Amino acid sequence: LSTSRAVDDIVKYYNCELTKTKVGEINVADKMRDIGAVIGGEGNGGVILPDIHLGRDAPVAAALTLQYLAEQGTSLTELKQSLPQYYILKDKAPLGEVDPDDVIAYLGKQNQDKQLDYLDGLRIDRPDAWIHLRKSNTEPIMRIIVEARTPDIAWHILQETKEMIAQVK
Repeated sequence: LSTSRAVDDIVKYYNCELTKTKVGEINVADKMRDIGAVIGGEGNGGVILPDIHLGRDAPVAAALTLQYLAEQGTSLTELKQSLPQYYILKDKAPLGEVDPDDVIAYLGKQNQDKQLDYLDGLRIDRPDAWIHLRKSNTEPIMRIIVEARTPDIAWHILQETKEMIAQVK
């Protein structure tokens, strides 16, 4: 759920199907096995190619990139410039004694007019951006990931989100 919208754009361009899972390599690998996916990955850039093995593999990602560059006769800079550009910000908000589920419920209510996904916390899809909120299993915080077309929009949405979280008592 925390993967760049650039993946959605590319999948749509090639008329393929995109399946999203909870965050985490094991969740991605399990879903890939279940549906027979030919490639998968995570928002951190980890690529999973099941023909090699069902785990993230940086050398596989590098090899696929180099293969593409060689086949297209292009440079890495040219490839980057041809891809949709998005900007991701990650932060966390302290919760203190506040129940993380109350935060997710509150933000869901505040964003009823948006596309909401509760598969792994709460993902809020807006036309100009998305926000993914996940509770931490190890500390009293809410993890926040925001992606938008510009750094300014991403920063503004992140601040709005943190302000909404702070309103939950």
